[in-house]
Amino acid sequence: MPHTTRTTSATRTARLAGAAALALAAALTLSACGSSGDGTSAAKVTQQKEDTPYQGTKLAKNFDKPDLQLTDTSGQPFDLRQKTNGRTTLLFFGYTSCPDVCPTTMGDIGVAMKALPAEERKKIDVVFVSTDPQRDTPKVLRTWLDSMGSDFIGLTGDLAKVKTAAKSLGIMIEDPVVNADGTVTSTHGAQVLAFLPSDDKAHVLYMSGTEEKTYEHDLPLLAQGVKA
Repeated sequence: MPHTTRTTSATRTARLAGAAALALAAALTLSACGSSGDGTSAAKVTQQKEDTPYQGTKLAKNFDKPDLQLTDTSGQPFDLRQKTNGRTTLLFFGYTSCPDVCPTTMGDIGVAMKALPAEERKKIDVVFVSTDPQRDTPKVLRTWLDSMGSDFIGLTGDLAKVKTAAKSLGIMIEDPVVNADGTVTSTHGAQVLAFLPSDDKAHVLYMSGTEEKTYEHDLPLLAQGVKA
C-alpha cells in the first residue's frame, strides 16, 4: 500500500487554543486531538446559562455551513452545502491516525446515532473532514468510519480548502507535520458543530470530551430541527 495511507505507528498531536471564542458568548478554550501524558484532552467552557433544550453549547453566532467541495469515500466529488442542504448535519474536523479525541468523538456519536429510531437517524448527516488528506485517502477514511457508522460521510482533499472552511467556523487547523520517527502531528480544533435543517446554520457546539449521553439527549432534538 502506498505511503499516502495512514501510518501504522502511534501518532501524536498538540493542543490548540482556537478562535472559536467568536462563536460563544463567553470565553472558550479548545483542545486539539492529541496525547497529554495521562491520555486525556481537556476542554473548558465558561458560559452564561442559556434557555435551550440542548445539553450542548448554544452558539451566540449561528455560522453558515461552509462552502466546501471535496472528495467522498467513494471517490466522488462532494459539495457539502448542496449534499446536506436542509438536513441536520454534525460536522467534525480530524484525522484517522488520531490516537484519542477523533475516534472517541466519532465513536460516541456513532453509539448515540444507533440509539435513534431509524426514521430519525435518516434525518442526520454526520460528516468527518480529514485534516490529514495525504494519508487519509477515500479508502482509508471509509474503513475507519465504518467502525463507527457505516453511513457516516467522510471527506478528503485540498487541505487549503479544509483550513479555509474550518476557519470560517472559528476552528483552527495547522498543516500536518511528519516527525523524525515517522509519526504525524496534526493540530486541529476538536469541536463538533451541529447545523439545523431550518436554515443550514450551526446552532449547537460540542466540545472535546462531550459525553455520549449528551449526544443521546440532543440527537433526537437535532433530528426534529428543534430551535436552540
